[in-house]
Amino acid sequence: MKDIRVTKQNQLYHRVADEVIEIIQSRRLRPHDPVPSEGELAKLFGVSRMTSKLALQKLAEEGLVYRLPRRGTFLAEPQDGRAQGGFSSQDTAALPAAEKRFGQIALIMPHLSDYTSRIIAATEAEVRKHGCDLILKMTKDCDDEDHCLERLAEGGITGIILFPQGRKTCSDQVLRLKLKKLPLVIIDRIFHEVEIDCVYHDHYMGSYQMTKYLIEKGHREIGYTSNAIDHITSRRERYQGYIQALLDHQIPVQYQNIHFRTVACDTRRINERDPEQERFIQDNPRMTAIMCGDDHVAISTIHTALQMGIPVPEKLSIVGFSDIQLAAYIPTPLTTVRQDTEKLARSAVDLLMKRVGNSNENPITIKIQTSIVERQSVLFRT
Repeated sequence: MKDIRVTKQNQLYHRVADEVIEIIQSRRLRPHDPVPSEGELAKLFGVSRMTSKLALQKLAEEGLVYRLPRRGTFLAEPQDGRAQGGFSSQDTAALPAAEKRFGQIALIMPHLSDYTSRIIAATEAEVRKHGCDLILKMTKDCDDEDHCLERLAEGGITGIILFPQGRKTCSDQVLRLKLKKLPLVIIDRIFHEVEIDCVYHDHYMGSYQMTKYLIEKGHREIGYTSNAIDHITSRRERYQGYIQALLDHQIPVQYQNIHFRTVACDTRRINERDPEQERFIQDNPRMTAIMCGDDHVAISTIHTALQMGIPVPEKLSIVGFSDIQLAAYIPTPLTTVRQDTEKLARSAVDLLMKRVGNSNENPITIKIQTSIVERQSVLFRT
């Protein structure tokens, strides 16, 4: 009796496999398009999930489809010139090169720095784990970013991870790709006016915890200095975290102790005495500590203070945000907020691959927690 049931199941899954081929052809699926899942096939043909699983395994063994754990089954590339799906070998030859590969993920970045370089390296390693190749694009401005997005979408890219230029609102091009259901994940920025997959560091809490750290070290006159916010959500949230930490600890906000630069910090000259930071320090002699919006501003502030004859941290404690590589090697090693770029990249790639696997979940926002790295730029104040 058992042998009869096994024989019937064998015959049945062969028939289901043939039906899947007909679905591929009738829907004119292209390589790397999703194929109906085990559950969908079971409902469609009134068979068990085991039968549909065996059918897909059979097609995978024949090289017609490939399966990715937790993401689904996809149409494979034609082999040895055989026709596949709704395409002849001639049709397939005409497909864009990006659609002939196993899968290509684009990473779009607004600039190259120590921080973004770590994101790039971590993303490439994660993408490779999923059997895909990484395409890196560097954008010059918002218009160039839109152009890159459009070109990649037209070229048949598998998915996109976008670190946007500083914008007040989400770009129209991103919204168009969202409507087209192209897998797209935003990193290190968040657009509150639109629901879209997003992975970013918790800048607000990182700044809040660092300000709290300074308060616990006995500081009450804590200044804040940063490049201009310029619609960049990470800068705004860091500033908000600083303000809220003061309020929560009943410390008055002294707006003369807050300075937003009129000219962005020149990263090539952060070891020189900076006129803006010098004026800020001179105008606020009661400050005992300064929270800086990023490590470049912090390092520039340390060099400026030292060249003004103000010892750090004995007279003035200074902290940063990001933990760039240079932070540990300046004359007074910098206490700063560390951003976990590996976790950011892993979360972004995993989320993107869920969308590549045809996940229909609502848009997801993932906050990556930060941590404080203690070095020598803060002194306990009695």
